[in-house]
Amino acid sequence: MPGAQPVKAPAFWSDPSSPVGTLLAPLGWLAGAYALARMRRPAPQGPLPVICIGNPTVGGAGKSPATQAIAARLAASGERPAILTRGYGGSLQGPVVVDPARHGPEDVGDEALTHAALFPTIVARDRLAGARHAAEQGATIIVMDDGFQNPSLAKNLSLLVVDGAVGLGNAHILPAGPLRAPFLPQLGLAEGLIVVGPGAAGEAVAVQARQAGKPVVTARLVPDPSVIAAFAGRDVLAFCGIGRPAKFIETLGEAGIRNAILRPFPDHHAYGEEDAARLLDEAARTGLPLVTTAKDAVKLRGGPKREALARAATTIPVVMDFGDPGLIDRFLSAVRPRRA
Repeated sequence: MPGAQPVKAPAFWSDPSSPVGTLLAPLGWLAGAYALARMRRPAPQGPLPVICIGNPTVGGAGKSPATQAIAARLAASGERPAILTRGYGGSLQGPVVVDPARHGPEDVGDEALTHAALFPTIVARDRLAGARHAAEQGATIIVMDDGFQNPSLAKNLSLLVVDGAVGLGNAHILPAGPLRAPFLPQLGLAEGLIVVGPGAAGEAVAVQARQAGKPVVTARLVPDPSVIAAFAGRDVLAFCGIGRPAKFIETLGEAGIRNAILRPFPDHHAYGEEDAARLLDEAARTGLPLVTTAKDAVKLRGGPKREALARAATTIPVVMDFGDPGLIDRFLSAVRPRRA
């Protein structure tokens, strides 16, 4: 698949006592200093207000569901949101409006396709050009999935997302750990923090944010009840290629699935025919129904086994449920366009 290839996070990123992280820490300090200097550069203003949903670390934390939840609240308030993303894993430079009937994950990436099923979505490596294209398409506000550390487009509101079970990992900076830059300076450039799911690691990050005077919103991922109800009390065979595959299993368990056998793949995995054949064979052998995420379902195309897997697997859509939706709405009201 063209574009950046998925890389599995090394185990020492989650282990604060690992000597590897300590050994690499000086490299992280240098990388972090460069990243912060870049983040602090003046950014050009786009034609529309920009809400950035970012995270302080690499890897999955829940940015995409948060992006969709924010866009949904904006749409409910009368705005015409467009989602802007660089199209990780795709080959198109953009700016281009994503069309799921015409584009595949090899063109625009998997996340852009899941967004485009719900909201107008623009893929653009040049985010300023993407913002201008969104305005030309009639959008009134932009929700940007990722790009917090990128200074190419000014943000009116930035919310950082962390996974409650993982937090900041070993709290070291790339390559010593998962942080993209020192955490507190990053937090200082954001307006708030969203902690997705329970966990001591996430609560520790929330404490730091509150001590720094930043509002914290808790959130959880909730599967579509009309879909998940068919599997309540049952065992399933689950497969996914997301930042932390165990999060999918946790979400399924909280929704009432008795036991989910997980077959994990790297984040942004491009499924091959052999992958699909193995999953189909195991489902046939065990008699278990197959379930997957929306992000994975959009990649099940381009071959007979993949298309058979797409027909056999049930996609479990999830939405982000905010613990304090009123606080989210107050954030959004501060940046929504003023109209006469």
